[in-house]
Amino acid sequence: MTLSARLLVFSLFLMALSGPVAYAKTRSTEASKPTRSTTAVKRKSAKPPVVVKRKRTAAPVAAVLSFGQVAGLHGRTDPLDLKSSVALVIDQDTHEVLFSKNDQAVLPIASLTKLMTGLVISEAKLPMDEMVVITQADVDTEKGSRSRLKVGTELSRGELMHLALMSSENRAAHALGRTYPGGLAVFVDLMNDKARQLGMRGTRYVEPTGLSSKNQSSAQDLAVLVNAAHAEPSLRQLSTSSHHQVEVGSRTLQFNNTNRLVNNPTWQIGLQKTGYISEAGRCLVMQTTIAGRQLIMVFLDSAGKLSRLGDAERVRSWVEAISPIKPRS
Repeated sequence: MTLSARLLVFSLFLMALSGPVAYAKTRSTEASKPTRSTTAVKRKSAKPPVVVKRKRTAAPVAAVLSFGQVAGLHGRTDPLDLKSSVALVIDQDTHEVLFSKNDQAVLPIASLTKLMTGLVISEAKLPMDEMVVITQADVDTEKGSRSRLKVGTELSRGELMHLALMSSENRAAHALGRTYPGGLAVFVDLMNDKARQLGMRGTRYVEPTGLSSKNQSSAQDLAVLVNAAHAEPSLRQLSTSSHHQVEVGSRTLQFNNTNRLVNNPTWQIGLQKTGYISEAGRCLVMQTTIAGRQLIMVFLDSAGKLSRLGDAERVRSWVEAISPIKPRS
């Protein structure tokens, strides 16, 4: 074989060796270059998906309308622009009606009930130093209200009366009725009997606390009750007490009056009681002296936490304005 022939064969042999390697490199390079569609996928997967969190909103709680609101009593206006849908102001001595607004409407009266509870207990002449134990039966299952008088608390009947009338303590009022001779049913019957004796024809009681909306009365009837309760010295004293402490085991509990007007030196209050449940609105009854006149005030179904007190202030200013100035002696 000539030299040129040998060189030709060697060249063909080198080409045969380099061909597969070059092809493999080419395939490897192409594989390392991402395609357009692959790049798009990688770009999308590089960022975590955006998760839109929806805020959970609590379902709106429907407001419980008072009986007065349902009956449309708030639609009636009055010259004093009172926030209470029912109001009555009477001269206690002459029985003259100075102001009235829906005074015959029969509505839930909430803790104004406790005035009748106190009146029945007071007239029964039960021993006020007798000890009474708070039991599970006194726990509120009507509205689920709280109390600092835990089950097992032992207080005298007199202390329970004080807390019921002054700070509207529900367990105290219930215990007074439960431990009455004959039991709770007998006590409630006596409450209704007393209402009938007083001529409170639109009044009905089913329990001694006022937590039930079935305890109902009118402003006219409540004015009669305030007048009767005011005749009992103990009810005057206990209902207008500004505060009271009780010893419960190793603890001393401070209770305050639910009516801040008793601490106001410009007011002369002889008897008072507040009340509130949703069905009744804010309620207030008082015996007070204004411009030298003994008055009975009744405010029912007031809209707003402090509006019943504001109504009392409006009435006082009005009475002072219309009352004649007594000549000096």
